Amino acid sequence: MDKRLIVVATGVCALVVGAVVAGRAGANPPAFSNTQLTVPLTQSFPGIVSNTTGDSEPSVSIGLDGHMVVGGLSWIPAQVNAWTGPAGSVPSYFGALDQSVGLKGNGRFAVGDGDEDFDVGSTGTTHFADLIFIPSNGKTQLGVAETNCPAGATSRSQCNERVLDTAGADRQWVTSNGKSVWVSYHDSGNSTLIHVQYSADDGQTWKKVGSPIPGQGQATGDATFNNDQGPIVADPTTGDVFDIYAAGQAGIQKAKSATFNNIYVSRSTDNGKSWASTRVFHAPLFTGLNSVFPALAVDPLTGELYAVWTDTHGVAVSTSADHGTTWSTPQIVSNIATTVMPWVAAYNSKVDVVYYGTTASSNTDPAAAWNTYDAQSTNGGAFQQIPVSNTPNHTGEICLEGDGCPNQNVTRTLLDLFEVAENPITGKASIAYVDDSFNTWSNNGTTFPLPELVLAQEN
Repeated sequence: MDKRLIVVATGVCALVVGAVVAGRAGANPPAFSNTQLTVPLTQSFPGIVSNTTGDSEPSVSIGLDGHMVVGGLSWIPAQVNAWTGPAGSVPSYFGALDQSVGLKGNGRFAVGDGDEDFDVGSTGTTHFADLIFIPSNGKTQLGVAETNCPAGATSRSQCNERVLDTAGADRQWVTSNGKSVWVSYHDSGNSTLIHVQYSADDGQTWKKVGSPIPGQGQATGDATFNNDQGPIVADPTTGDVFDIYAAGQAGIQKAKSATFNNIYVSRSTDNGKSWASTRVFHAPLFTGLNSVFPALAVDPLTGELYAVWTDTHGVAVSTSADHGTTWSTPQIVSNIATTVMPWVAAYNSKVDVVYYGTTASSNTDPAAAWNTYDAQSTNGGAFQQIPVSNTPNHTGEICLEGDGCPNQNVTRTLLDLFEVAENPITGKASIAYVDDSFNTWSNNGTTFPLPELVLAQEN
């Protein structure tokens, strides 16, 4: 769950955009066109001065017909901002989601914006999973909501929302294969187990299935009370579903250190009822591979799996050609000193691995200048590092310690991740990342950088 300023608001206005083009590097690499996506702030809040809502931790998903959805966590009001349109074009503002989430009981409601993830399914349905803030006995706990928007929907009024869990949750993800849909999320209590819910009817009804962690021998020992979960991913070539997570070392750093030194991928062949975990990579003790989340993608045409992670000094990629049974020796695909927040997408043997990078020696350097990069490979060839942002999208420390970060309005404006997706029609990548360099806001007279979304699309 992401800690930042969250205030309840209703309603937003139209999209405001501007466009710039990224630079080129190397021998004729692809270039990206960058478009700012901002939403005007039309409500008033005590002590707050801002022209826009701000956005961070974006997601992007592209369906088989090229329909794209981009989402972001609003920085000021409690809402998820969403844009839609054909991949390769400037998307239109769809609306603010999860401003008010109905709960059982007279007059009870929650608000969203804890975390968000979008999936445009092969049926045309857009699936949206969000953490919601639930008032309870003077405190706030977290739950999970899932929203379905049918193909062709033009406003949130056409979408159906369901609350899946109110017992305490964290970092949820959503994926689909046809009418089969899965949502995974952490238990935010003591166990940090990964819970999975499954829908066989395109998100209309849901049931809890098995967890990727219990009953896995050493993997269970490493991960209980001791893991960071990356995305859940469905494989249309087999019907399997996979979940990636970083885990620590049992008996040594359990509940004492979050520098998780193992990468696991768990596979289910029965829609999530049972799971089998495989360790992809093991690093020396206290080497953190969860900066912040490990990421996973499946090529929907070849079934090849790609797992990515970073120790902050190199983005590693490991592949599996046998549906997660065995994994290749990792290769480093970045060539810059410090890297954080990797993500991956793949289609038809083209792979894009994105990350934030700096020439500074540490992510805590107060003078670090950060840019967004894409390491791209086609047809199994070498990865080429491509600059995506043409000016630094953040200057200074990027804190990776979650709620433990000092001065979060400065060191954690990018939050914990950003995403990339492939357009099945053109084979080109779309990247949704955060830039806090071109806007500001103030809170009780103190001015802070305001994170905003940028959509970079491969030319």
